[in-house]
Amino acid sequence: MSIDFAHFTPGAALVGGLIIGLAAAVLVLGAGRIAGISGIVGGLLLRPRGDMDWRIAFLVGLMGAPVIAALLGHPVVPEIVAGWGEVLAAGFLVGIGTRYAGGCTSGHGVCGLSRGSVRSLVATLTFMTAGIATVYVVRHVVGG
Repeated sequence: MSIDFAHFTPGAALVGGLIIGLAAAVLVLGAGRIAGISGIVGGLLLRPRGDMDWRIAFLVGLMGAPVIAALLGHPVVPEIVAGWGEVLAAGFLVGIGTRYAGGCTSGHGVCGLSRGSVRSLVATLTFMTAGIATVYVVRHVVGG
């Protein structure tokens, strides 16, 4: 195993993690809401009365961050090495997984673990194990 030091950015990762943790803490302490993306988007689809504004603001902030980064001279240009079929299938599978797990990686991994939730611990371990297994299979079984 080798580390790609050209793309190894522990400082930026630390700052990003602190910002995510701060945002999750502000949302739970200020509004009593969990910063889980699947729950936020799912709530938008259900259109609950009086519960739309904070969800829309959260998503606008989430999607606006790359725009602000680009305006500051740090454009975010993701490289996706998959076709549309693969991307759609992956998104569909992630959607199914979040329904079965009762939340997504941000809800369980950031918010649930910080609250000491055993259910979130099991869900996060499952997410991580599935991700590690998928990368191994794709890199060493299918691709290699």
